Amino acid sequence: MSERKHIQVREIMTPMPVPVDGLATVREALDRMREAKVRSLVVERRRPGDEFGIIVVSDIANKVIAHNRSLDRTNVYEIMSKPVLTVDASMEIKYAIRLLSKFGLSRSLVVDHNEAVGFVTLRDMVFRYIDIIDAPHSDAAS
Repeated sequence: MSERKHIQVREIMTPMPVPVDGLATVREALDRMREAKVRSLVVERRRPGDEFGIIVVSDIANKVIAHNRSLDRTNVYEIMSKPVLTVDASMEIKYAIRLLSKFGLSRSLVVDHNEAVGFVTLRDMVFRYIDIIDAPHSDAAS
């Protein structure tokens, strides 16, 4: 039996999360998402010791558009999720998969030394994990 390679979250995360201020309007957040071609934004911390937030397209659909709220008069902080579940960049993906599955989440903010460094999705981790276990040798999974 070959030894499996242990893949860390940092190896498959999407780096450099796009930030947004909690006081930004939902329209500004949508513009930023469109410009950066992303589906989620990290909401910046307001002060030291504060937690990160996240806003995703489904938040906007479910909490703004579905309730006929104004994109220009609704602020990000009103609909964001905070605090968000974070995973450390050095965590092995099999544990990150377990953690996200336990909480029914499809993505997580990745942190390194308490700084946001990326996002990782359950989809990306599952496909990479399958590639690893299906590889005939651990060298092929690199």
